[in-house]
Amino acid sequence: MTVSDALAAALKASGIAEPNPVQKKALEAGLLGEENLVVAAPTASGKTLVAEIAALDAVRKGKKVVYIVPLRALASEKYREFREKYDSLGIRTAISIGDLDSSDSWLSEYDIIIVTSEKLDSLIRHGAGWINSVGLVIADEIHLLESPGRGPTLEVVLTRMMEDVKPRILGLSATISNHEEIAEWLGAKTVKSDYRPVKLYRGVCLDGKVFFHPEGEIDVGDPPLETMVEEAVRMSKQALVFISTRRGAEAAAEKLSLRLRDRFSPEERDKLSVMSERILNALDRPTPQCRKLAECVRHGAAFHHAGLTNRQREIIERGFIEGAIKVVSATPTLAAGINLPAWRVIVRDMKRFSSGIGMDYIPILEIQQMMGRAGRPKYDKEGQAILIARNENEARMLWDNYITGEPERVVSKLGVEPVLRMHVLALIASGACADRDSLFSFFGKTLYAHQYSDVEGLHAKIEKIVSLLEDYGFIERTGAHEGPFRKASSIGDEAYRPTRIGRRVSELYIDPMTANYLIGILKVGRERGITPFGLAHALCRTVEMSPPLSVRKGDMKTIDELLVSEEKTLLERPPNPWDIEYEGYVAALKTALLFMDWCDEAGEDAIMERFGVTPGELRTRLDNMDWMLYATQELSLLLGYMDILKDIRKLRVRVKHGVREELLPLVRLKGIGRARARMLFNSGFRSLDSLRKAPLESIERVVGPSAARKVKEQL
Repeated sequence: MTVSDALAAALKASGIAEPNPVQKKALEAGLLGEENLVVAAPTASGKTLVAEIAALDAVRKGKKVVYIVPLRALASEKYREFREKYDSLGIRTAISIGDLDSSDSWLSEYDIIIVTSEKLDSLIRHGAGWINSVGLVIADEIHLLESPGRGPTLEVVLTRMMEDVKPRILGLSATISNHEEIAEWLGAKTVKSDYRPVKLYRGVCLDGKVFFHPEGEIDVGDPPLETMVEEAVRMSKQALVFISTRRGAEAAAEKLSLRLRDRFSPEERDKLSVMSERILNALDRPTPQCRKLAECVRHGAAFHHAGLTNRQREIIERGFIEGAIKVVSATPTLAAGINLPAWRVIVRDMKRFSSGIGMDYIPILEIQQMMGRAGRPKYDKEGQAILIARNENEARMLWDNYITGEPERVVSKLGVEPVLRMHVLALIASGACADRDSLFSFFGKTLYAHQYSDVEGLHAKIEKIVSLLEDYGFIERTGAHEGPFRKASSIGDEAYRPTRIGRRVSELYIDPMTANYLIGILKVGRERGITPFGLAHALCRTVEMSPPLSVRKGDMKTIDELLVSEEKTLLERPPNPWDIEYEGYVAALKTALLFMDWCDEAGEDAIMERFGVTPGELRTRLDNMDWMLYATQELSLLLGYMDILKDIRKLRVRVKHGVREELLPLVRLKGIGRARARMLFNSGFRSLDSLRKAPLESIERVVGPSAARKVKEQL
């Protein structure tokens, strides 16, 4: 086997002397050639290096590479890794995961572009010209085609790239039962391997004993979770604990921190103390969650879930990677996110709550992803993944399903109408599909069509959606295609074209049903006037803002008062209390209250106390609200509703900064957030002009020398 420059460079940058069995199999299958490949191998088997070898080879052949990952956090991690390893070779790596209303033309200057599937979808919709020069698409975690949330978008962008650009496709997958079916869809060769650089012992714990596969057993004390973690720490190892709920993860971390508090040297205590303070001060005003997490970290344990701020998650991840934090209890999302291996992985909960189903067992593939985190390649020769059973019957079920069972088939989730609405409009708006035949032809090349024989059912859904989009005014039906490329259609010779607003709705990356609802709301707003609360409530009614806050019995008095006091400001009239829509309507009222509290300068601690919304969740909701306000602003602009445009823009700035209207001029200054703006306002600086006229020393007394100088420079 000839070792190419790309292979040699990737191995050297990774500090590896020669390829491992997975990488050798990929090379033998034509990794450095031109064929599509699907590589199915366990977590931590070296699939990322397979992707890096292919990427470097493509770049050296003058091709651009797109690397698709499922999560923003994973994109950031890959970006850092590529920069650290390949910048010195002149490989230009970029990351694009943010603004969904841009073609990001600057990306044309880069060799390797790391994106989420949603961002790539958005770039295609915006007609990014550089996409036509992509020669390799790497789809990391391609088994997430199974995910109802992310799978359909990944499926559509891969289909579009294969149709329009025809790049080489490299799919990286965990071990799944139908990887060959995925490969058939992609026209790819398969590479299947069970190799892991660290031997994995998977076991079930019952009545103080762990039984392992492929062999062995150990005795553990009681309670099993705590004693297994203590044993790992005693051996100078680390442990990851997976628990299905945020509250459960926090409670477990607190218990574990109490048991570990006396097991650290003075130097380790100093490191943990520094991390603890940084976590505590990640917000202006620490919440009870911040204080709880900081106290856990002070004693070598941490919890990790979506309710934390990005800064707090980064501190925990770095502390765990560096070995200072010995145990992290996390919700399952961590398993598919950041690469945090540990010697011992303990999965306490095999069930979680699913909307519309209730408590249900977690899929085998997800549990295997969690177990795959066991064993640190640079430190361990073996790793342990242990499931805790509550009784003998459950122990048998866990063994048969999760330990020795096959993971589920990856099945397309594309045939759901809300998903199809967005993608049908995008295909018409971008010009990729101009009639029914081309729409049917496109969807006939998806994984959905590859797996299901019921294409007629899919065609019926597509026709229904086309009619809906026409009713909304987002597309128009025209006569037959004219000119030499006219083709006869067996089901009606008509073409589709997007309207101006339909094209913009597609670019804004919102559900067409949401866009139609917003257009109606804007018309009402012109007649009745727009208030911050009325607009916030209307936006909280959209699918993009779901789930709304749950309404409890004790909330109803506040809700009833709101319905009376805000009756004239609400842009959607209340349904009857016995109507099925009423529950969602009042839940949106409570959610809008959260945003108004934020805009009235309530801190994260106050919001958590009143609404039970953690800082991390608050940030996600604020980002979503910002996007919906932006989309509403753009629709208003396109419709020519200039009279209400300023009210929408004003609320967007308030949501972004969390301030009352009086602080809007001040927060437009760089370096002046809600806290400094309030300090300046209360000190008499209530306009930019007053700051412009004031002596530097006067401003310094309020916000400090550095911030004061920046203010003066801007003015």
